[in-house]
Amino acid sequence: MSDIAEKKAVYADLQYIPENTTGQILNGELVVTPRPATNHSLAGIALSGKLVPPYHFGKGGPGGWVILYENEIMLGENLVVPDFSGWRKVRFPGLPDVNWISVPPDWVCEILSPSTARLDRVQKMPIYARHGVQFIWLIDPFSKTLEVFGLDAGKWVMLAAFGENDKVRAEPFVEIEIDLGDFWME
Repeated sequence: MSDIAEKKAVYADLQYIPENTTGQILNGELVVTPRPATNHSLAGIALSGKLVPPYHFGKGGPGGWVILYENEIMLGENLVVPDFSGWRKVRFPGLPDVNWISVPPDWVCEILSPSTARLDRVQKMPIYARHGVQFIWLIDPFSKTLEVFGLDAGKWVMLAAFGENDKVRAEPFVEIEIDLGDFWME
């Protein structure tokens, strides 16, 4: 066993990552991933178009949410960058003085890609659970699926799974119907 302890990654380490990448600190390790591919971006823009007007702006829906795209969230010593994150407005801490938000969101969405699917499922989902995120959506543009998980006694429980062109009403956004067919491009 080495007498030299491994140095845990810190926020300042992010300044050394290459441009066109995303840096996260997961369980003390700096994790660098490439920017999203086109099918990832298409699913993301479709999701944004479905959720932001009715929930973030309250147009044609209930409002009451702050929904952000690829923002930094500090959860303990972990810095995560989900594709989307949402806070009920009553829990949103306001604009921070730093680059990250330190209040766990109520909902996150990860859009899976071959280079990040394992990371999102194996490393990030447990971090979200430990910090009390209530819902997570996993969108997979390759298999054309949406998996919806809810937190129950600190563990993720799959609430629903949808695919292809399903019409979806999913927690925590059950007031609107989402056509998954809008997320994929042939």
